[in-house]
Amino acid sequence: MRLDKFLKVSRLIKRRTLAKEVCDQGRITINGQVAKAGSAIKAGDELVVRFGQKLVTVRIDNVREMVRKDEAATMYTIISEAPVS
Repeated sequence: MRLDKFLKVSRLIKRRTLAKEVCDQGRITINGQVAKAGSAIKAGDELVVRFGQKLVTVRIDNVREMVRKDEAATMYTIISEAPVS
């Protein structure tokens, strides 16, 4: 699955266009490598997302094309949240 679509489906970012912009700004890494919106992701990958002044590290648990809102949080596990230094 594409990274921007995963961010939207998992509800880490509300809109896919916004997810694409965040990716294109270089604010997301997959397993330590800067990611683009079209980067392929799979279960077990680790994402680091910079939201303003906060770094959020998540591990992808499963990848599904469609998921209900109440099940979206089961797609990932938050490993850490830290302020940007």
